[in-house]
Amino acid sequence: MEKTIVATPLLPTDRLEPIDGWGMAVQSMGYVYRPSTIDGIREVFRLAQNHRRPVVLRGSGRSYGDAALKGEAIVLDLTRFCRILAWDPQTGIVTAEAGLTLGDLWQYVVGDGWWPPVVSGTMHPTLGGAAGANIHGKNNYRMGPIGEHILAFDLLTPAGDILRCSRDENADVFHAAIGGFGMLGCFLHITLQLKKVYSGDLEVRPISCASLREIMTVMARRAPETDYIVGWVDCFAKGEALGRGIIHEADYLHEGDDPVPAQTLRLEHQSLPDTFLGFLPKSMLWMGLKVWLHDLGMRFVNWAKYVAGRIQTKPYRQSHAGYHFLLDYVPNWKRAYLPGGLIQYQSFVPKEKALEVFTYQIETARRWKLPAYLGVLKRHRPDPFLLSHAVDGFSFALDFRVTRRNRERLWQLAADLNRAVVAAGGRFYLAKDATLDAQSFQASLSAESFERFRALKDRLDPEGILQSAAMKRLGLI
Repeated sequence: MEKTIVATPLLPTDRLEPIDGWGMAVQSMGYVYRPSTIDGIREVFRLAQNHRRPVVLRGSGRSYGDAALKGEAIVLDLTRFCRILAWDPQTGIVTAEAGLTLGDLWQYVVGDGWWPPVVSGTMHPTLGGAAGANIHGKNNYRMGPIGEHILAFDLLTPAGDILRCSRDENADVFHAAIGGFGMLGCFLHITLQLKKVYSGDLEVRPISCASLREIMTVMARRAPETDYIVGWVDCFAKGEALGRGIIHEADYLHEGDDPVPAQTLRLEHQSLPDTFLGFLPKSMLWMGLKVWLHDLGMRFVNWAKYVAGRIQTKPYRQSHAGYHFLLDYVPNWKRAYLPGGLIQYQSFVPKEKALEVFTYQIETARRWKLPAYLGVLKRHRPDPFLLSHAVDGFSFALDFRVTRRNRERLWQLAADLNRAVVAAGGRFYLAKDATLDAQSFQASLSAESFERFRALKDRLDPEGILQSAAMKRLGLI
């Protein structure tokens, strides 16, 4: 249970800042500290104990919801704690501080022929945030989440102790802190095994599918034969075309397949372009997106994307960064969703029930007159982490625009969708979540998992210093 902390109002007011979830739909105020050393992090914990304030851990703030928010708490921002401590270009093993971003990591190692084994749709999460959320990518069915490639980490508890954790040392903490959203301690140093690549390009193949059933059938058949696979879904289409969309699968190039690997592995080849059509600054594109950000406009955008996908069917080569980081192509694109912001609803459902549940989600959202503006489908496999969101099945991520008028109904819609997910034995991704209730979340995981996590919480953080709005909402603390 959450520990009650009676706060004293003695913190400096110049530290008090407004903090948003990345989707801008949830906010809070917090006392923000940005230490750059371990001693600095320890000092923040001492400050929290002296002033009886909870601490919420925050990386680069890429969680859509309230995973890194807590009203009137001390916010421990780790973005300055971001050095690479050791790198071996022969083995691909890297050790870095938890505030290093995925972007800084791949830019450092790609010239040596290595790539992070698991990345999200944006390069901006920190390693600590990625480990805390146990992020997945377009290859989860093959490579699992990022936690499966973490060899070891150092965890600082609120008491100031440092635990060395691996699969052989403090293994229970290892499998709980990864995916534990910062509730057991603060990641300090993370050692990660990277993936050897022989080219800076991937071989990408688009596949047009006429329905959600076809997308899922093709993904299930193709996944064992390809390194990455992801499906874009048109959530406006109806009838036999419901859930139509485009699959993009991609494979690594083998040694010798790329005639100029030294060129494609250069940072310049990976960098995303700054302009659109060669002259329009991408930093301005979000303003144009705002014109289309309504039901009629997004219906047209989804239709146009599907038609273009039916035409563009030839395989092509694309840089690793270009394929993976679609969310970074248009800087600040989320501003198009202002003033209300956006939420993303992502559920994971076993393969036997996934088509039924995701069809229900599309139809129910449309029936509530709250259609999803973007749908993304991925294939997954189970993993050994205590609070894992993954199942042997599929995930479906749905983006919804939040407005003053629809906010309450959106949360009600999410509750309706939750019931179908739980009934099918599904789970939820807390890094994206802003709406999930404690009953649905706890019903999605075993009672044993909850009890084991709470026992570790009581052992490592007996005073309940580490908190967040999301973990309180979900009844995990």
